[in-house]
Amino acid sequence: MDEIVKAAMAKWPNVPAVYGWLELTARGEWRIKGEPIDNASIREFIARNYAHDDHGNWFFQNGPQRVFVSLEATPLIYRLDQSGRLLAHTGTHARELLSVFADPEGRLLVVTELGPGLIDSRDAPNFAERLVDGRGHALDEHSLEQWMAGDGEAFLNQDGHEVQHDRRLVRVERVSSNGWPDTFGFVARPGGGKVT
Repeated sequence: MDEIVKAAMAKWPNVPAVYGWLELTARGEWRIKGEPIDNASIREFIARNYAHDDHGNWFFQNGPQRVFVSLEATPLIYRLDQSGRLLAHTGTHARELLSVFADPEGRLLVVTELGPGLIDSRDAPNFAERLVDGRGHALDEHSLEQWMAGDGEAFLNQDGHEVQHDRRLVRVERVSSNGWPDTFGFVARPGGGKVT
């Protein structure tokens, strides 16, 4: 968090929070009242001061004011940088891959030390190519369909993503398409999505 933000919080500790103005899309784009934020400096400022509370609400600390974020998908959106390293939409590289999930629609989600996040759909094919069975053999289309139907096991071969994990192959768990907030412990619409 920026020092100027910490100083403002100390100086004005009781500024009311804001709900329903700021949104994070499934592509990792910030929007204010539905409009994209085009200014790179503002996007970077938001990313540097993006955090969560103990109740799973994610917010942008704007000086003394906490601006809660409505989440289209998950609190973080992960993609791969030019070197193939796992990168959150905030510009921070993940260092530790804790778990991997897939939903019935084929969307991949990961949990890192930064928090839970959806893999950007533009990078999903790269991850799909890394799905293997328990022996490390690539899943063909038929095997992948069987796994999606609930039969067998799938693992992500995480070599090259430059994240730490105790095993090279990380089991891919199944998760429902509509249960992400409960599974990963976040609030999709803080304050019920009200605009204040």
